[in-house]
Amino acid sequence: MSKTPRASVANVRDAPLAEALGERYLSYALSTITSRSLPDVRDGLKPVHRRLLYAMQQLKLDPKSGYKKCARVVGDVIGKYHPHGDVAVYDAMVRLAQDFAQRYMLVEGHGNFGNIDGDNAAAMRYTEARLTEIATTLLDGLSEDAVDFRPTYDGEEEEPVVLPAGFPNLLANGATGIAVGMATSIPPHNAGEICDALIHLIKFPNATMAKLVGFMPGPDFPTGGTIVEAKENILEAYTKGRGGFRLRARWEKEELSHGQYQIVITEIPYQVQKSRLIEKIAELLHERKLAMLGDIRDESAADLRLIIEPKNRTVDAALLMESLYRQSDLDVRIPLNLNVLDADGTPGVMNLREVLQAFLDHRHIVLQRRTRHRLEKIAHRLEILSGYLIVYANLDAVIRIIRDEDEPKPKMMKKFKLTEVQAEAILDMRLRRLRKLDEIAIREEFDGLKLEEKSLKSLLKDSKKRWKLIGDEIADIKKRFGQKTEIGARRSDFGEPPANVVVPLEAMIEREPVTIICSEKGWVRATRGHLSETEEVKYKEGDKGRFALHAQTTDRLIIFATNGRFYTLGVDKLPGGRGHGEPLSMMIDLGKDSAPVALYLHDPARRLLVAATDGRGFIVEEKEVIAQTKNGKQVLNVKGDVEAHICSEVPQGGDHVAAIGENHKLILFPLTEGKEQVVPVMTRGRGVMLQKYKDGGLSDAKIFTLKEGLSWETGRGTTVETKLKDWLGKRAQAGRLAPKGFPKNNRF
Repeated sequence: MSKTPRASVANVRDAPLAEALGERYLSYALSTITSRSLPDVRDGLKPVHRRLLYAMQQLKLDPKSGYKKCARVVGDVIGKYHPHGDVAVYDAMVRLAQDFAQRYMLVEGHGNFGNIDGDNAAAMRYTEARLTEIATTLLDGLSEDAVDFRPTYDGEEEEPVVLPAGFPNLLANGATGIAVGMATSIPPHNAGEICDALIHLIKFPNATMAKLVGFMPGPDFPTGGTIVEAKENILEAYTKGRGGFRLRARWEKEELSHGQYQIVITEIPYQVQKSRLIEKIAELLHERKLAMLGDIRDESAADLRLIIEPKNRTVDAALLMESLYRQSDLDVRIPLNLNVLDADGTPGVMNLREVLQAFLDHRHIVLQRRTRHRLEKIAHRLEILSGYLIVYANLDAVIRIIRDEDEPKPKMMKKFKLTEVQAEAILDMRLRRLRKLDEIAIREEFDGLKLEEKSLKSLLKDSKKRWKLIGDEIADIKKRFGQKTEIGARRSDFGEPPANVVVPLEAMIEREPVTIICSEKGWVRATRGHLSETEEVKYKEGDKGRFALHAQTTDRLIIFATNGRFYTLGVDKLPGGRGHGEPLSMMIDLGKDSAPVALYLHDPARRLLVAATDGRGFIVEEKEVIAQTKNGKQVLNVKGDVEAHICSEVPQGGDHVAAIGENHKLILFPLTEGKEQVVPVMTRGRGVMLQKYKDGGLSDAKIFTLKEGLSWETGRGTTVETKLKDWLGKRAQAGRLAPKGFPKNNRF
């Protein structure tokens, strides 16, 4: 049995397995990072995208030419530049042609390139493509030595290391990628805003991050939507190079007949598949996790149009959308991770200024290289033209040498001190170019090239001129693709960061208008609809109406009783409008001989003045009186024969208290004196004396604005008295008889 020859000992190296594996894994990781996953900060492209665009340029697929089959392009890419699977290359090409994936498309597709529903593109043998105008801007300068080239994987051809990138593609189109231990996520931005920031950075190299973010306030997604991230969070994300943006779908409320409405979603978040979104919402609806949602349907055609139907017309649209935002992809978070390869191919996280500066530095290098390349071309052309001018100056002698000499080239070079290039050009001249008109054209071309040469040399010597030219180029990009163009108009707008909205239980209940009716004897009911004052309401024999409120079924009632307690009752708990209702005492524990004094719809921002028949009272915050049980909450302490008697709303801007006793005497006094509160704000107690009495007690009290006057109701309407000087005094005084015309029942 023959032995397998061992490798040369010189090629064998002993090493621990862990070390050998570590070296090879590190090599694989670096290859993945630099050759697949992370974009270059200069042109914003990964190798596969760069090779696609270069291959399409080589195939002359410019915007004005015809389309070619995508299979042809993919074949050239994998055969010449990118030795990977054709499916991966075609997928990358398709993405460059999708208007919902790319903010500024680099490939113009012809055929089925997929849609926002998540449907795949047709096979590459059916689709065709060509470059867009923006892609040609990225490629412009490749033939002018603007960038370095390197051999392809098989060494047969060359490919650009990076594109000249006349367009700020990294930020404009963004990029995503996952490598070994690294990832990048850059959302797309508005090209016009990027150009504004670049121009400002050229003028002010030390511009603050806040100033740059002022020009670039946030991403601009191809599918639109509303960015609802706080400005300080956006600034921090761009400053650190890491962060995120909260993006929400855009919607509007469409009014229908009979008080119905529907919600129309016109834009959904970036990279969210419409079909999957609808499927997810339908699942939540089926699982009864969206109590306010009635149905969802897709009416999209050329424009996106998702219809959200509420369960009923009383559902609040904003609360319905809030519940959808929380449970579906109508609200997503777009991450920002500016992890890119710098000009040396080193991966790292940059902030916004560093990314913008890297692009400007690249454009500066490209400008210098193209200028030098042009100078070389001009020098070569001037050398030839100067040789032509020598011919015109010595035409007969040149013709004689060409006719008589067997080797005219060295003879001419010696006689007229020509270079080899000039001699070759003269010998290659056609006879027709010896015309006088050609001589004039050559002299004009020579003079023009001399001027251009002088200008270019001046450009290379003056950095200010170079930066001005770069600024002009960026301004031209803004003019062609900025906000004032159809392609450049901003699609994503900005909204206020959403508050921590609590979706109340009441939002799940149908909101219906009702009228709450409470009789003198405490019988309460809720009739459907808002009854007008002229509509007749029937009561039990010997009973009459006392309270009537327009409300919704989701509202809560606040009831103040003569025992000084506040009670809370949901409107939906009240009996219906048929019959005379039910006694209020069956729903709340009023206690023996207690009766309701006041009935309000709950407003947590309101303050109330409460007082007892003995003339003592105080102000209470309504949010402090909410009762969790049927027993209510004791607020105004009363003893013996004293009863809670007054509960009136404190108006906005109210500055004086009016109290009138059973003796028909009225006293007015200020609510505050200096910094001291005359009538205190309390949560429980007896309060302070509002008015003093020799006989009887307090009949009514209210807080009013002195400048507007004191008003009271009479059988003929509302009376307002502004001349009140005679009744002004201090708290706890007896006062004097009420003005003429004041009601005999001593009530306001």
